[in-house]
Amino acid sequence: MKKRHEQKLVILSIGMMIAFSIPISLLFNSEKEILGYPMILVYLFAVWMISIVISLVIVKKYNE
Repeated sequence: MKKRHEQKLVILSIGMMIAFSIPISLLFNSEKEILGYPMILVYLFAVWMISIVISLVIVKKYNE
């Protein structure tokens, strides 16, 4: 894997650290619900799923 592709994964992990930080996560801590699930749970799992998809695309596309 080339250096710039590794850098994309590092940027993704830094972005995930920011997205999962307490101040950002608490922005979604409200009484609202989506399909019966609390908003913070939906946010956490959505961000987690998006990060998995992005990392899968990077690894599959640029794996040499």
